[in-house]
Amino acid sequence: MSGDIDTHGKKRILMIAANPAVSPATGWPIGFWWAELTHPWWVFAEAGYDVQIASPTGGDLAGDSFSDPTDASGYSADDLISLGFITSPRHAALVRGTPAVTDLDPAAYDAIFVLGGQSPMVTMIGDTALQGFVARAWEAGKIVAVVCHGTCILLETRLSSGELLVAGKTWTGFANSEEDFADSFVGRPIQPFRIEDRARTIPGTNFIVQSRFKAFAVRDGNLITGQQQFSGAAAAQLVLEALGR
Repeated sequence: MSGDIDTHGKKRILMIAANPAVSPATGWPIGFWWAELTHPWWVFAEAGYDVQIASPTGGDLAGDSFSDPTDASGYSADDLISLGFITSPRHAALVRGTPAVTDLDPAAYDAIFVLGGQSPMVTMIGDTALQGFVARAWEAGKIVAVVCHGTCILLETRLSSGELLVAGKTWTGFANSEEDFADSFVGRPIQPFRIEDRARTIPGTNFIVQSRFKAFAVRDGNLITGQQQFSGAAAAQLVLEALGR
């Protein structure tokens, strides 16, 4: 079906997912959030786009356990899109042996899409190579989309001028109200810091959030951001609009 859709030329999307790590707060293995990969992937695939998955350092990726529909917790049991992706051998293979962003050229893509999960708060924060890649994509006039905890990179990503990418921009990311819920759900603080707290200390930027765990995405020029895991498809739809579908 998607192959018959007129996309005014084949669009190329680079999705960037965090590498696996161990949480310093909980001691749990952490990774990317499945729905933030699979739901946007579905949107892009249905539009006939060419989608590639990469990671900051390359290699095999792992989803956060709570985001896996087959996890014993049942937290994401109704996420049928992720279930289909995970159980499809062809699609599941796409998160194995991923290329490192440092081996790629951001100018080769029409948009980059950075997703979240628990790992970005440990592995993407402070990653100057990844942030430099995002800055180069921005300065090349590409669409830059970032969702959920992946938005932690926007706290630090600076352009060649030295100015933060989010200077003068309206954007969103994981909200304090959602951190409160997550911490209460597991009975302890999960994250080493909070994106909303830090974002609100940045002068000249406009960080906004809406209702807890409701789909919410914002476009400000070539910057598209999504609040949390329920916002991935909404952010992807804004990417389609920005690229003229």
